[in-house]
Parts: sequence; structure tokens; C-alpha cells
Amino acid sequence: MFNYKTKGTCSTSIDLEIQDGVITYCRINDGCRGNTQGVAKLVTGRKAEEVAAELEGIQCRGGTSCPDQLSRAIRAYHD
Repeated sequence: MFNYKTKGTCSTSIDLEIQDGVITYCRINDGCRGNTQGVAKLVTGRKAEEVAAELEGIQCRGGTSCPDQLSRAIRAYHD
């Protein structure tokens, strides 16, 4: 399980698992519960790089958002 500490969002971290390029588990901790659960559910089972490209740069406040932080978490997962 990879844990990414978010920055600039209400959420505090993202738990993520990727197998064979596909997101198999995603949980965005804290933040707006309905939104973070919805995003996590929508990305599970999808190709990680496609998700990262789609979510990158989405802004909420502070120049980032939970979806943008998820994009960063996916990219950090591969580093």
C-alpha cells in the first residue's frame, strides 16, 4: 500500500495500489467525504496513467485539489 501525503487540500493523504498499470485500490483520507469517496470509486479499475492525465491540474483552492493530488500520487507511485 502506497500512502501519499497531500498538500494544499482538506484531504490529508491518499492510499493507493496500482497493479499492471491499473488502479486496484484508492482511498482519499479526510476532505469532503462524498466527493473523495466518489472520485476513489470512479478511478478504481482504470488505467493509472489515463487517470493521472485527466485529473492533473484540476483546481479547487490553493492551486490544487483532491483530484490533482491524486494525479500527483499516481505519478509519485511510479517514482
